[in-house]
Amino acid sequence: MAKSPLFPIVAALVVACVVMFILTPKFLTTSNLTNIVTQSSIVGIAAVGATFIIITGGIDLSVGSNIALSGMLAATLVGGGLNGALGVLLTIVVAALIGGLNGFSVTVLRLAPFIVTLAVLGMGRGLTLQISGGQSVYDLPASFTWLGGGTLLGLPVPVVTTVLMFAIGYFVLSRTTFGHQVYAVGGNREAARLAGIRDRRVLFSVYAVAGVCAGIAAITLVGRLGSATPTAATGLELQVIAAVVIGGTSLFGGKGSLAGTFVGVLLIGVINNGLTLLNVSPFWVQFMQGALIFIAVLLDSYNSRRLSKGAR
Repeated sequence: MAKSPLFPIVAALVVACVVMFILTPKFLTTSNLTNIVTQSSIVGIAAVGATFIIITGGIDLSVGSNIALSGMLAATLVGGGLNGALGVLLTIVVAALIGGLNGFSVTVLRLAPFIVTLAVLGMGRGLTLQISGGQSVYDLPASFTWLGGGTLLGLPVPVVTTVLMFAIGYFVLSRTTFGHQVYAVGGNREAARLAGIRDRRVLFSVYAVAGVCAGIAAITLVGRLGSATPTAATGLELQVIAAVVIGGTSLFGGKGSLAGTFVGVLLIGVINNGLTLLNVSPFWVQFMQGALIFIAVLLDSYNSRRLSKGAR
């Protein structure tokens, strides 16, 4: 009987939990486990959109700056008197437009996703600093911060939002025509086009979806912090890509799942939390994230070469 493709990553998560529990018994307390999921919510929500993009063979390096810019713009307007609920909507719309810009550049202007999103990353950070003047925005209404700081049915809202986003994303990828088209375009774009799939529309859509996810992540982050900061989500793209790739989504496109991404997000959350409880330097935490991406990409490349040879 063949093992599930999720088996290695789930096994790694279990081993990480056992090791952390041995090293620090505080790790497996209910409050700490809830804290892990809450702290992982920003990465998790953004990783839902990133999974769509990476399955198509693309990449989005601008997710962190998108979160910072959309959150800061809306928070500045809300701080100036805009209704909090409208601020939430504005955040999502702005983030979706940034995602749409990425999608337009990739599909219509035919620019490489890596270069486009790297450029948008820089532009987004610059605009965030310009809008904020380098200052954080505080004293935001509860209607604007509830998604990040409130509770629902006794659970932190970020936890509920993360689970809901993964459930919706999973349904779209596995149960809808659009989801099948995403896999088809990622597997072989030319073949998908010849089969009648409007490949450019699919590619534009996945970047827009990632933008919406970034907007929801921005609202969640602002709510958790109780403020919008100009340096928010710096380096978040590294964690997002790590979670997606560690979860088994191939950087070559055409393969991956949100179930795997969810486990990848939890694994990174467990490692970050455990190392923090052990008072390990945050620089080593960042090193570990980079090392995990390196190992995941190495294994992905090896499997792709092996399957390629087997198909000959």
